Amino acid sequence: MIDRYLLRYFLAVIDQGNFSKAALSCNVSQPTLSAGIAKLETLLGRPLFIRSNRRVELTAAAVELAGHARRIEAEFTAAERAVHMAAAPATLRLGVLASIPANWIEDYAARLREASGERVEFVEGRERDLTERLARGNLDVALGVIRDDARLPAERLFTEGYSLAMASDHRLAGRDVIDAAELAGEPMIVRRHCELLSETSRHFTARGVRPFFPARVTSDDRALRLVRAGLGITVMPDCFEGPGIARPRLADFPHSRDVGLLFGAQAKALRDRPAVRLLVDLVESRSADGFARRAV
Repeated sequence: MIDRYLLRYFLAVIDQGNFSKAALSCNVSQPTLSAGIAKLETLLGRPLFIRSNRRVELTAAAVELAGHARRIEAEFTAAERAVHMAAAPATLRLGVLASIPANWIEDYAARLREASGERVEFVEGRERDLTERLARGNLDVALGVIRDDARLPAERLFTEGYSLAMASDHRLAGRDVIDAAELAGEPMIVRRHCELLSETSRHFTARGVRPFFPARVTSDDRALRLVRAGLGITVMPDCFEGPGIARPRLADFPHSRDVGLLFGAQAKALRDRPAVRLLVDLVESRSADGFARRAV
């Protein structure tokens, strides 16, 4: 029986052109490789190489063996790859909209480790970035905004509105509804990644409110911390809540968003994955806690 390593030595000599380079490519010493080639020639009963000081030439037997040896090595490689892929757990590539609360994803990751056993790769991005990645097949599913004209399979999980976020000790924090004009002169935190940034800006500008912006951030966690510290106020989706934060409504600001799952290929099969079911359960339980009641 011919061992695989002997065929690898044989093919390395052909590909490298001499024994020393072949030994280096196989990560063995030259005497070890030479002994392997000699063993292969003994098993076949035929010489395989004509050795000279300058080069190594193939005998007719070597030419005949080469094709078989390459097919055998290719089959070995394919078998190893198939077994490796079967053994490795499938990774779910999950996109997460940047304006989803970080504590939701933290809780999901903790539950995932305890209950699912699946591998999940998290990819954070803006709405357009996630939909493009899904369309290209670079993501399997994304938790994001569902549009009426969505071209991808989607499942809405909840609807929420947008409201003000201010420190709980702010002079207007006890109000349920605040008119934009009442906020003239108030510093405002700009959430640069917000999918409603243009609409928010137009709302205040149309009412003559042109505030000072002490911070422009791409992290909602940082925005909340700055708001809680009293640096300014901002407009955020209703799902963002926390200690020291008041969430009064902004008058005549009827905007809302649908949040749910967007799928790439194999939507039905993905929906049944334990990791996806776990995500749905968590999001639906969070929206049922009360913030979605402010959706307009």
